Amino acid sequence: MTRRGAIVGAVLLCAIAVGAYLAQPYWMPGGGAAPESSVRARTVSVLATTAELKPVPLVVDSIGTVQTIQSVAIKSRIETMIDSVKFDDGAKVAAGDVLLTLDARQIDAQISQAEGVVVKDQAQLAGAERDLARYSDLIGKGATPQTNVDNAKTQVDTLRGTLLADQAVLENLKVQKSYTVIRAPISGRISAAAVKVGNFVRPSDNGAIASINQMAPVYVVFAVPQRYLPDLRDAMSAGTAKVIAAMPGDKKSETGKVAMIENTVDATTGMVTVRGVMDNTSETLWPGTLVSTKLIIRTEDAITVPSVAVQRSQSGDYVYVVKEGKAVTQPVTVGRTYEGRSVISAGLSGGETVVIDGQLLLSNGAAVEVRAGKAGA
Repeated sequence: MTRRGAIVGAVLLCAIAVGAYLAQPYWMPGGGAAPESSVRARTVSVLATTAELKPVPLVVDSIGTVQTIQSVAIKSRIETMIDSVKFDDGAKVAAGDVLLTLDARQIDAQISQAEGVVVKDQAQLAGAERDLARYSDLIGKGATPQTNVDNAKTQVDTLRGTLLADQAVLENLKVQKSYTVIRAPISGRISAAAVKVGNFVRPSDNGAIASINQMAPVYVVFAVPQRYLPDLRDAMSAGTAKVIAAMPGDKKSETGKVAMIENTVDATTGMVTVRGVMDNTSETLWPGTLVSTKLIIRTEDAITVPSVAVQRSQSGDYVYVVKEGKAVTQPVTVGRTYEGRSVISAGLSGGETVVIDGQLLLSNGAAVEVRAGKAGA
């Protein structure tokens, strides 16, 4: 038994020694070359793209409000009754369209009365002018005193004044008659009618019969940080500033120009109000709604990379640049972002290959293998 145990122990020792010798390349430094699979395990597969020099607009995103340029409240200018309503609630109307007709019977009667007074005045004036002519002939023959001529002339002048006054009354009544037909003063969309046929209306009514809002063009009012004010003023002078506005969730948008900058900056927020004018011919923007706005101040050439390529650390932003099969840490300065791309103001000159996927497995100087793929995949 003792001899058998000794033999078994010797065999085990020999087996351990042989195994240790065969595993020497793996556990002893410099003991041998690592297998090819071990070399491949230390190479990181990454996705990369090229830093591009391309035109990039300087854009300021904001939230704005759509405001109508013109809004008119429709009211009656005389006291009468509504005879007919010629528009549909919420319809699009053009300037000059008939909106309502009012009862004009009372004014028609007053016009007829005034016309009769004018005819009477004209007849009286004609008689006075004949008397003046007759007395003027007689005074030349010495058959009448000068007093009669003077009185006849005074009567003519008096009747002429009366005729002018009565004609003015008639014209005023005709103007009042024109108020019985209410027309649209501007083009736009009209609201629902507050009153219908048969209602009595007067100029002193607090509420309007309806209102019209101009739909094209419209204003878009929004605020931008004051640091953009110098660039925006220069862009307005150069004519490069423009505004793009869209309602949230709507793919359609409207493009316009900057109409004005408010003459003061809000001291509490550091924001300045900007007003843009949008054509809005398709009525994409609706007065009173909130819209997403993009203020494009100018377009300039800049180095851009996908924003996913930019990494952040305590010492600042950086990207991994692939050089000779290795990932090299390159500090960069990000000026701004636009549509998923970062504008690099310092650190890259364009044409560098930057890593956009796989950065978590990288360190400075790590071996990399760039795999095929599209940016953002």
